Amino acid sequence: MKHKAFYLLFSIGVILLGWSSITYFGNFTVWQLPSPIVVGKELWQSIHSSSYLIDVRATFFIASTGFLLSILVGVGIATLLHFSPLLKKLVMPSLLLSQNIPVIVLAPLLVIWLGFGVTAKLVVVVLVCFFPITIAMVDAFDQVDRNLKRYLEMAGATKWEKFVSLSFPSAIPVLFSSCKVSATYSVMGAVVAEWLGTEHGLGMIMTQAASSFRTDRVFVAIIFIVLLSACFFLLIWLAELSWKHKRRLR
Repeated sequence: MKHKAFYLLFSIGVILLGWSSITYFGNFTVWQLPSPIVVGKELWQSIHSSSYLIDVRATFFIASTGFLLSILVGVGIATLLHFSPLLKKLVMPSLLLSQNIPVIVLAPLLVIWLGFGVTAKLVVVVLVCFFPITIAMVDAFDQVDRNLKRYLEMAGATKWEKFVSLSFPSAIPVLFSSCKVSATYSVMGAVVAEWLGTEHGLGMIMTQAASSFRTDRVFVAIIFIVLLSACFFLLIWLAELSWKHKRRLR
């Protein structure tokens, strides 16, 4: 753990050093590429600003709620496809094709259908996050220990009993892994949703800052987005560690 923290700090130091060198030796204005010092000052001011805190909370709410819904949707769809091979053959191609459509293209349609409220933003986050969970869980449900599966069949277990006692428990590690991926996508989805129009949120800050050529504020918003994504990833990782610890104690 100490080595990982050292490598992380070293990487951040290298990035800051390279960034500072580019801004110092390059012919860039502040609105084109602000230095780390300028961004740091803006970050310090934003931390002590109540308005920034409101914007971070707004993005956190949309990202976290949409992420939790995407878990339910992803696992729910995977379960339905597991129990219906015919439905799986019909739906899987459509799911794969749907991922070729950029969410930013669908976003205006969602606004037309659902308005500018929270619902449209949550749908955007779910569309971004549910797919990795669904695909991972569909594969995980099928890749169970054949000997255990045969044993349950010999014991007369129904398909639901095999799912509850074997398929789903064996797929939990895959669920954690897919949730780590989706957790980082959730913040990105929330920011994209906020670009459609909102009163508060990091996406709103980025839009306003870019239109007024406040590049330092854009960088600050990006920093908050990265921190939120890292927090989501860390929470999933801690939940996975807790589950593994309880599993060892059994």
